[in-house]
Amino acid sequence: MENASDTIGINFILLGLFDYTQTHRFLFAVVLMAFLTSLMGNTFMIMFIGVDPQLHTPMYFLLSQLSLMDMMLVLTIVPKMAANYLMHNKSISPAGCGTQIFLLLTLGGGECFLLTAMSYDRYVAVCHPLRYPILMNQKLCLRMTAGSWLLGGVDGLMQAGATLSFPYCHSREVNHFFCEAPSLVHLACADTVIFEFFMYVCCILMLLIPLSLILASYSLILAAVLNMQSTAARKKAFVTCSSHLAVVGLFYGTIMFIYMRPKSYHSGTHDKVVSAFYTIFTPVLNPLIYSVRNKDVKGALRKWLVKHFNGLNSDHYSPKWHY
Repeated sequence: MENASDTIGINFILLGLFDYTQTHRFLFAVVLMAFLTSLMGNTFMIMFIGVDPQLHTPMYFLLSQLSLMDMMLVLTIVPKMAANYLMHNKSISPAGCGTQIFLLLTLGGGECFLLTAMSYDRYVAVCHPLRYPILMNQKLCLRMTAGSWLLGGVDGLMQAGATLSFPYCHSREVNHFFCEAPSLVHLACADTVIFEFFMYVCCILMLLIPLSLILASYSLILAAVLNMQSTAARKKAFVTCSSHLAVVGLFYGTIMFIYMRPKSYHSGTHDKVVSAFYTIFTPVLNPLIYSVRNKDVKGALRKWLVKHFNGLNSDHYSPKWHY
């Protein structure tokens, strides 16, 4: 049996998401469109939040961090997948594989904690509106954001290092379109029981505990909303919180499907489809959910469009004086 140091220089082979049939070429084009849409949507979201003073609040700062994580997530996965497909080259180096695992878990874990921070922000805004500036101040907001990135990074570093430390003495063909820890562990020719237990502990800390806090926050929010006398206030709270819950459901549902099943229950085809959803399509949906259902973001977009097109019209129609 070869050890990890003997195989560290041998590339992995990513079998990919698509073959070269007409149908799969069309699906590949759909993925590329989703990738570009995600980049543009999340970039615009960050830009609008940065330039509009009305959006300089903790809620929108956290939302800008969510957009940044989503943008980095698709950049971690899709360019390599597209390059491999177009160049008919399925290999990825161990260093490249470790980098993908690290970034994926850093961004995914960070998003888990960030969504928890966003649910706390909504809880304070709805249940304690008069104390909101005190309970959700700038220092706390920055600490929660930094903590989300840090905890995600620690998880990514530990799992990437542990995954690549296993010997892969048989097939190095990964039935996936990117390097994901469960898919690689499935190929290891060593006892991975301890590592799988470690992954479950991480999942409890990174998924179940934050999810429990999110559900607790929204349960308290729902109780407060139902007691509101104002119909307009109740509607606004429902719209904002339903957007957050939609994002939470999409993200946590797919992540838990991948990371909280025993190794024997993993199916290559199902894992690839679910992974494509949370790494490619969820980052597309997040800016759409928050922009379509959010009056403040739509207002910022409207002001930007009016200012932009008014500037173009004034430049186009302004007389040019020659002296």
